[in-house]
Amino acid sequence: MRLPGGEGHRRLKELARGLNLHTVCEEARCPNVGECWSGDRPTMTLMVLGHQCTRRCRFCAVETVERAVPPDPAEPAHVGRAVAEMGVGYVVVTSVDRDDLADGGAGHYAECVREIRRQSPETIVETLIPDYSGDSLAVLMEAAPDVLAHNVEVVSRLQRKIRDPRCSFERSLETLRGAKELSEGVLTKSSIMLGLGETRDEVLESMTALREADVDFLTLGQYLRPTPRHAPVIEYVEPERFEEYRLLGEGMGFRYVASGPLVRSSYRAGEFFFERLAREHRNNPTPSQ
Repeated sequence: MRLPGGEGHRRLKELARGLNLHTVCEEARCPNVGECWSGDRPTMTLMVLGHQCTRRCRFCAVETVERAVPPDPAEPAHVGRAVAEMGVGYVVVTSVDRDDLADGGAGHYAECVREIRRQSPETIVETLIPDYSGDSLAVLMEAAPDVLAHNVEVVSRLQRKIRDPRCSFERSLETLRGAKELSEGVLTKSSIMLGLGETRDEVLESMTALREADVDFLTLGQYLRPTPRHAPVIEYVEPERFEEYRLLGEGMGFRYVASGPLVRSSYRAGEFFFERLAREHRNNPTPSQ
């Protein structure tokens, strides 16, 4: 992969630093940052509600704490400004888990989405959210994201081994189903990491469960161990198997499947397609099929 550098990388880094914003690109050590932050159409995934997470998943490089610093009240306006200055057609906004906040941070997160709408109204907004449910999910959905993403992360059998004990495959499915119930026309998206010891049948079982939850977009990528303290890589999955999963996913009825070793949930090659479909959907909303 291309090493980070160049004018686009410098501009986005200065923009984020100047507005005191965090990006999952840096905090989660994404291998694609050199690609995504450069070129004629650079993109970055903003991470709101701070840079400290209250969950301890064994795959994630984001800093974990029991109680994080309070959300920055200026963050929503800064997020809106950053997106407007980037001039992007599609933006992904994610967040850390904030179990220390009464609503999980959903109200603050929703304000970030509203500020993007106000300052950059033409931008398609994807929110990659924690496992919100009930009132917290309703608060976020009231901000009307174009794409609601939530990752199951790993197959069902590996949930307790890899994710924080407060997470579960079923709870993640409930979040995705709940988003559809609250906003009938919203497009939903999820992601699965491979290489942690899952079997082919388990991957297909997870893909089937996501499709049954009416998920529209799916990404599959290779897990890469961020530090020796994190879960080890069990297998480096061959590109041919990623391609097999892509074809099988399309056959299941997903509107789009991005599948490859360096694919991540926020994946620019997929986002160009997501933008076109989401913009058509915004202009002519219909329930997803």
